[in-house]
Amino acid sequence: MSMHRHFHRLAWLAAALALCVIVFGAFVRLSNAGLSCPDWPTCYGHAAWPTQVHEIANANAHFARPVETGKAWREQIHRMLAGTLGVLVLVLALLAVRRRPRGSAIVAGASVLVACSIPLYVGGAFMTAGALAMTGEALLIAGALTWSNTPSFNASAAACMPPDSARLAALTLAMAVFQALLGMWTVIWLVMPIVVMGHLLGGLATFALLTAMAWRATPEGRLTLAGASRLRLLLWIGLALLIAQVALGGWTSANYAAWACGVDFPKCLGQWWPTSDFHQAFVLWRGFGVDYSGGVLASPARVAIQMSHRVVAFLVFGHLTGVGIRLLRTPGLRVWGTGLLVLLVAQIALGIGNVMLGLPLPIAVAHNAGAALLLFVAVSLLARLREPVDAAAASI
Repeated sequence: MSMHRHFHRLAWLAAALALCVIVFGAFVRLSNAGLSCPDWPTCYGHAAWPTQVHEIANANAHFARPVETGKAWREQIHRMLAGTLGVLVLVLALLAVRRRPRGSAIVAGASVLVACSIPLYVGGAFMTAGALAMTGEALLIAGALTWSNTPSFNASAAACMPPDSARLAALTLAMAVFQALLGMWTVIWLVMPIVVMGHLLGGLATFALLTAMAWRATPEGRLTLAGASRLRLLLWIGLALLIAQVALGGWTSANYAAWACGVDFPKCLGQWWPTSDFHQAFVLWRGFGVDYSGGVLASPARVAIQMSHRVVAFLVFGHLTGVGIRLLRTPGLRVWGTGLLVLLVAQIALGIGNVMLGLPLPIAVAHNAGAALLLFVAVSLLARLREPVDAAAASI
């Protein structure tokens, strides 16, 4: 096999760290600390953040946004955690592609280009920095698209090898780089909602890719089940609904629509369906130069976003409840079914609690964590479940 014997352990470590980054990122965003460092990747020009009186005074003199020491550390710690995750994903990619033709050269070259773009960006060479980063991204994506799931450099040996993770690892590294770009754009474009939502989806996509990679590399990770294809179809539908709901949740948060209905549930502002403006609610692009902190939408547009989030939540709940019941009835999958149903009930309860209690920070952060854990269950089952004929073919 082309991967290191500890590859699956590194992949699980990266997946756990990705979950921590997602949850801590939610804490940063929901505590209104997303713009607490006005520059990137430094914070007021510091590798960490200004803490001394003279450092704060100097930062306030050179930046339009005054230092909030109680918030700046949150944003910069989040960046440091994300950077650590990026290094771990790079290590995984180098291990996964080391036996592919030019695999190590492609991954290393792309990483060097991205690394060189950072000081250029800090120095103000924005176009050159962007070109280098995009070139690195293109190399990784091209490699992922070129590499099949089994090594092609030795056709006679390929049939005897289980699928490796070269493609997944390259895509995950490309996603990690894109996440860094989204983090930068979040700051320089003043928490633009489409970027904030994309950053959330990108973080969850990175977590999902790492989870799939970890299961793929874990010995005895497959679950062989007659009728797995039908269950996988239901899981794919559930995953699509879950992604749509997460996107709506990110859009709700980015547009400050969580308070749109006050503390009313199941009603909204005392009505079952108050005045809503769906046209303005889902305008994805409103241009540069706008400070989106605090939101720019009128109340009817925010109501439309909140009501959409509620409706899709019940669709997700209904479908995944059916999937969970099916898992409970399937020998060998009852623990997964129990976990899925418990998470679903907890997630609905947390969502209702967010509304009725006025979005308390611990509950709001836990709601984000719940979405990530639901994603983990869906991706894990999709990565593991195979029909008996598929499992036999994979082991040949």
